[in-house]
Amino acid sequence: MLPLVDTHCHLDFNAFDQDRDAVLERARLAGVTRLLIPALTVKNSADIQALASENPQVYLCVGVHPTESSGWGSEMVDELRRWGAHRRVVAIGEIGLDYYWDKAPVDVQKQAFKDQLQLAASVGLPVVVHNREATADVLDMLVEWQSHLETIGHPLAERPGVLHSFSGDLPAAERALAHNFYLGITGPVTFRKAELLRQVVAAAPLERLLIETDAPFLTPHPHRGERNEPAYVRYIADKIAEIKHLPVEMVAKTTTENANRLFKW
Repeated sequence: MLPLVDTHCHLDFNAFDQDRDAVLERARLAGVTRLLIPALTVKNSADIQALASENPQVYLCVGVHPTESSGWGSEMVDELRRWGAHRRVVAIGEIGLDYYWDKAPVDVQKQAFKDQLQLAASVGLPVVVHNREATADVLDMLVEWQSHLETIGHPLAERPGVLHSFSGDLPAAERALAHNFYLGITGPVTFRKAELLRQVVAAAPLERLLIETDAPFLTPHPHRGERNEPAYVRYIADKIAEIKHLPVEMVAKTTTENANRLFKW
């Protein structure tokens, strides 16, 4: 059985309420030894703790998603810091910028992102970064943050985080990689029209890639149109192996080691 991890899935969503235990079992049978559930809100950060307590393969990250940041206040940092002390929390996320959904003013999103980057540095946890139609601003903020960590000799500078479900072009990928970020690869890499993403995967070092489902979203081929789930992470590993002309066993082993290195779980 291949060693696999799903470094981003929303197993707490209502889409899994009817069969969550069965989904976890299918993931286990598919070789998925660990999976990471990101929070979207402060309240959600509390809710997902129960899932981790009940399931030894579940790990967490806590944070406020950009589309949920309209009510952002500095007091939220203290709440997130409190939840971040949980033994299963391995990252701060899902944080970032989203210019597609008009749900929070850009200046508020940027402040929430900046505050949570500072939180990540103070607690020594990497970040899981959401980006939708905001690549330039996301990278500018991440590069400034990581460069500062490097200047002060902070150990997080070597493993600052992952750009979840990477959707940028090759120059954006190269800029992220140059500052030690990992790229999260999801189901769209299997889509017929996703040639740009496949170019990024072909060019990026395997040692800087993570595989993730973003379940219940972004279902890979051949299950596109159905609900996604962590067991389907194998299809992403298969596609990366095909693109890079490598044995899938090597892709599974290396991406699992990458996740271990980033999250220290």
